[in-house]
Amino acid sequence: MSTSRTIRLIAPSGYCQNQPAAELALERLSRTHRVENTSVIRRRSQRFAGTDAERLGDINELASLTDLPDIVLAVRGGYGASRLLTDIDYRGLRERFSHQPPLLCGHSDFTALQLALLAKSELVTFSGPMLAGNFGAKTLSDFTDTHFWGLLSQPEYRLDWQDSRDCSGRWQGQLWGGNLAMICSLIGSPWLPKINRGILVIEDINESPFRVERMLLQLHHAGILAQQQAVITGSFTHGEPNDYDNGYQLDTVWEYLEQKTGIPFINHLDFGHNADTVTLPIGAQATLIAQQKQRQLQLSSYPYLQS
Repeated sequence: MSTSRTIRLIAPSGYCQNQPAAELALERLSRTHRVENTSVIRRRSQRFAGTDAERLGDINELASLTDLPDIVLAVRGGYGASRLLTDIDYRGLRERFSHQPPLLCGHSDFTALQLALLAKSELVTFSGPMLAGNFGAKTLSDFTDTHFWGLLSQPEYRLDWQDSRDCSGRWQGQLWGGNLAMICSLIGSPWLPKINRGILVIEDINESPFRVERMLLQLHHAGILAQQQAVITGSFTHGEPNDYDNGYQLDTVWEYLEQKTGIPFINHLDFGHNADTVTLPIGAQATLIAQQKQRQLQLSSYPYLQS
């Protein structure tokens, strides 16, 4: 990697409890990149990574920076981005990023910000690794690292994986989504993009199968699922069924929703809160292909690191 690349940190959500992980991530990333705005790692106000004004400033000041960074990387998720949505400078960001936007990357709570930027500024951002949890892991995942830099460095990218059941089909549309709980939190608000004939990708953490089903039914009842061509499910970390579920599990949820909506659920993409996660451009164009148990996702029309 070229040392001329700049990564700017933002912390729109929770305080970074794991400071050693963040420092390890800084050490790793600084070997090949300039990392700036590192003071946000230690900033704290109650459970948040600073006051609302400070965290909002991380985002809005991107619209007025003389030199834009190449990558904008969230420190961590947690909670807090939702507080900021009404005051983000959507017009300023859209205008400043119109030529060569920096690549905004994060996941989990960051989904709220990503979907708002897509809805109000038409900006494509990246659902992928964050500073502390991913780049600061004791053992950095080669899978995550390879897919992150691979996608961000190319104008087109392809993902291949295996599903657990036979299915055949081909769907093309705008890729959107992220953390399921955050998507549902935006229903009825101006921050949820209206995607017609899209491909929805979802993931979550600490949500039991029945809670996942309830959130998907909320999307169904709101008429949002009916506007999609397909749903891709990623990792649902720490969401294992318990004894009371009596065989009711995530596969049950996917099958139930597929039968109820008529929309195919394409499963088992390594995407979400696990150590191994792909990076996805939220708002990009995608072609999803299923052949028996083989799955392929072709991605294009997103910003990338120009040489």
